[in-house]
Amino acid sequence: MKKETYDRLIKFRDDRDWSQFHTGENLAKSLVIEAGELLEVFQYGNKEKSVDKVKEELADVFMYAMLLADRYHLDIDEIINEKMDANERKYPKDMVKGSSKKYNEYKQK
Repeated sequence: MKKETYDRLIKFRDDRDWSQFHTGENLAKSLVIEAGELLEVFQYGNKEKSVDKVKEELADVFMYAMLLADRYHLDIDEIINEKMDANERKYPKDMVKGSSKKYNEYKQK
């Protein structure tokens, strides 16, 4: 993520004095609501998915995720890399390649 994008989002929030409403709970709820709106684009097996609508709803999801990370002073790159480290341990490529099974469903070598 570009720092300019992050700074723009935070400035938008701060210029409107909305930080006071951005509790962890409210941001998490908003994130889930926006994720639901993204899912709605794909509802009923709609084959004519609007890429513009996907972009719009995905942007909302990312913005609320960024605001939630900001609320808890989390570095997005750092927490993604920590999670990727855990995922690489949990899902070794030589054991799970080509499989959609959950980590506890495949046999350890």
